[in-house]
Amino acid sequence: MKTIYVFLILLFVFFSCNDKRELSSINPENWEKRRAVIKTSDSLDYGKSYLSVYSEIFSLSEHTTHNLTSMVSLRNISETDTIYILRAEYYDTHGKSVRTYFNYPIYLAPLETTEIIIDEIDVSGGTGSNFIFEWKTPRNCPEPLFEGVMSSTMGQQGLSFTTQAKRIN
Repeated sequence: MKTIYVFLILLFVFFSCNDKRELSSINPENWEKRRAVIKTSDSLDYGKSYLSVYSEIFSLSEHTTHNLTSMVSLRNISETDTIYILRAEYYDTHGKSVRTYFNYPIYLAPLETTEIIIDEIDVSGGTGSNFIFEWKTPRNCPEPLFEGVMSSTMGQQGLSFTTQAKRIN
């Protein structure tokens, strides 16, 4: 009987270790699934948006920071049109590029949302990190909505806040 319990425990451990989580949003394989081809004959409007995000914030003084998880939401708010995001580039506090998530067109179907997650341990962006998004939409289509949700929990305390992108072109 004891052998059966040990066998069942080992079987449980083996199957529970089978990791089926989606790849990190840093992994280009995730974006490759959304790759789109835009024909030069398509009459699409071009835009560029700026989104501030915070991978860490000051806490107690300018010498102490608190790490945050950042969820960057890329949303197509059109009910009828597919839109295209051409580039998503992440910059640090000093304006230096940290990483480009993709620099080819990806599509978002009507009312579809996708996310970029910056893990709490990733403080490469610093206290003044930001994104630049380039995008194209069909004429008379609403422009995409880019939002940041920053959050952290420690013990029984938690904090969260949001930011919204501003069109710069």
